[in-house]
Amino acid sequence: MNIRLLFLLILTISCNENYYEEHAVVSATKEATNAGIKILEQGGNAFDAMIAVDLALAVTYPNAGNLGGGGFMVYIDSSGQSGSLDFREKAPKKSHSSMYLDANGEVITGLSYEGALSVGVPGTVAGLFEVYKKFGSISLDKIFEPAIYLAKNGHSLTKKQSKLYNDYKPKILELNDTSLFSKDFKEGDVFINDSLHNTLNKILKHGPEIFYNGEISNKIVNYVQSKGGIISNDDLVSYSPVWREPFIFNFNGYEIYTMGLPSSGGIVMAQILKSLQLMDQEKIINDKIKYIKTLIELEKLSFADRSYFLGDPDFINTYFIDSILSNNYLIDRMELIDFESSNPSTVINHGEVKIIESEETTHYSIHDKYGNSVAVTTTLNGNFGSKLIIPELGFFLNNEMDDFAIKTDHQNIYGMIGGKNNSIEPEKRMLSSMTPTIIKKDNEVFMILGSPGGPTIITSVLQTILNVMYFDMSIKKSVKSPRFHHLWLPDIVYFEDGSFNKKMFEYLDKLNYKLSKRSQIGRVDAILIEKNKIYTAADPRGDDYASGK
Repeated sequence: MNIRLLFLLILTISCNENYYEEHAVVSATKEATNAGIKILEQGGNAFDAMIAVDLALAVTYPNAGNLGGGGFMVYIDSSGQSGSLDFREKAPKKSHSSMYLDANGEVITGLSYEGALSVGVPGTVAGLFEVYKKFGSISLDKIFEPAIYLAKNGHSLTKKQSKLYNDYKPKILELNDTSLFSKDFKEGDVFINDSLHNTLNKILKHGPEIFYNGEISNKIVNYVQSKGGIISNDDLVSYSPVWREPFIFNFNGYEIYTMGLPSSGGIVMAQILKSLQLMDQEKIINDKIKYIKTLIELEKLSFADRSYFLGDPDFINTYFIDSILSNNYLIDRMELIDFESSNPSTVINHGEVKIIESEETTHYSIHDKYGNSVAVTTTLNGNFGSKLIIPELGFFLNNEMDDFAIKTDHQNIYGMIGGKNNSIEPEKRMLSSMTPTIIKKDNEVFMILGSPGGPTIITSVLQTILNVMYFDMSIKKSVKSPRFHHLWLPDIVYFEDGSFNKKMFEYLDKLNYKLSKRSQIGRVDAILIEKNKIYTAADPRGDDYASGK
């Protein structure tokens, strides 16, 4: 089949897909998606729906949806103005660079990702109220109602959820005295969280003050400190989210809006896409083996740079960003790519520039009838975060401290290598891979997408974008397509079923690549808008759900 015929076939399939005309929401659970749709149908905007979805995820997706974590939002509003909100967690004021090391300077296993010392100062509640303050258009009573209802009346567990709850139940019960996880879960069980219902009602009545300087903050501090943690009332009182400029770059005529530091996602993705622009893209598109080999090698180079250069922009000098995205720099880096062999990651380091000085997350995408578009990725870091759940409050606390470089060249739970720029400092935001992204085509919003999955977030979003732009896939097919991922270190190509055919396996084996099969890489929830038609894709890897009107 020639390329032109293939394109026409794909275009026909795309045109036959179901679409919406007014609004759409895609999230990790049916209940959260429906919460957002309810707000939109009541006349609320995408930002009102964002808050409702986030709160509903805290109830129906407690392994990642949260009140005790943080996240990022990227938006383009109905006037065309863009922006981003950083409500990432921060290190407690008593934290220090050696807090997870023993007397010999060695990492104490588990301390940074499990239990009270792994908890960063949560930002979600402050972030949601900051969004409402700037963009809210309907009452908070209406926005909170779906989540409050779900917490009180419960939601049915899916097969995947019941398995996840059972898998993590022993560790949760080991660290907490809670009846919420004291049973054996099965598909169809109704999960009710009375404590969270009460907490949500209190936050609705008293606002973020009760969470950061009141009854709830006192309970957080008392519980964490009773378990050996260091979060204080002062940490919570002094927390505030930050409005930042989104990270914007161009790729093949598309304008890509994504999250800048302290998220690494936008910069890593930009390095890879800008490198592709410097190559013969037609040859890459028409040769699947060359395409996969090229992406693997570019991922290795970009993740090596990530580990060395990137960190919280409030703590590090960021003059290097323009340098590591310059054509000259990228051309120099690409000279390391050898298409006749696998260049070992151990011989790949960060580039040289002149400097003046998940696995669990959740993403949702929203577009409303007014023309507002919102991409939000939020997290506890690992599944159920620190595994600490405050019984009286009904929500889990994050384990984001593991996203810092707890020791130079030490791998975190996702296998990420950290450098000095991401070392632990009081009140510093830990580096993230979250990549909420909005893309414009011909000055109109074209795609809204993001993913959970730790460092695989970046490659999942990247490959979804390239599936659409390079291979003319529909958004559903683009999201469903198998993915592959390389982290630089460890020097392994991770892949899903169907990522590589027999010929590709033989080629990679001949070049001495180490391969490791994974059941899932990322979980992209996406919206594509074209000719006033809103197409949605809820990743079939999870229980994700899309709806609209």
